Amino acid sequence: MSFTSEFKEFALKGSVMDLAVGVIIGGAFGKIVDSLVGDVIMPIVGKVFGGLDFSNHFIPLAGQTATVLEEARKQGAVLAYGNFITVALNFIILAFIIFVMVKQINRLKRAELPPPAPPAPTPEDVLLLREIRDALARTGKPG
Repeated sequence: MSFTSEFKEFALKGSVMDLAVGVIIGGAFGKIVDSLVGDVIMPIVGKVFGGLDFSNHFIPLAGQTATVLEEARKQGAVLAYGNFITVALNFIILAFIIFVMVKQINRLKRAELPPPAPPAPTPEDVLLLREIRDALARTGKPG
């Protein structure tokens, strides 16, 4: 098999195409969650904590005097814990949404599956052999 035909077979497999679609949709979905966290949730959290803007919360590590994170980064190293809180909240929301989606998909898959078939009845010869074994066990004779 030539390299090109082998690559073509690999690239056209359903799982590779599904993965590509998942990555593209995941990137777009990530942007939606970024906006939800940055534009909706964090302003509400900031308001609850007295109008704080978490994106500009940092600890200067190089003696900066700037009050805005971007300016402080230009002056030297900073510990941007406010940005980390925002990104961590973003991750938690995204993980929760994916968990709920997977849970619902699994529930739908279980609903689509036909009920399991009842077990087949035990053959007559097996039943007779079991009776003989049990009778021998009761009489104490070696089996």
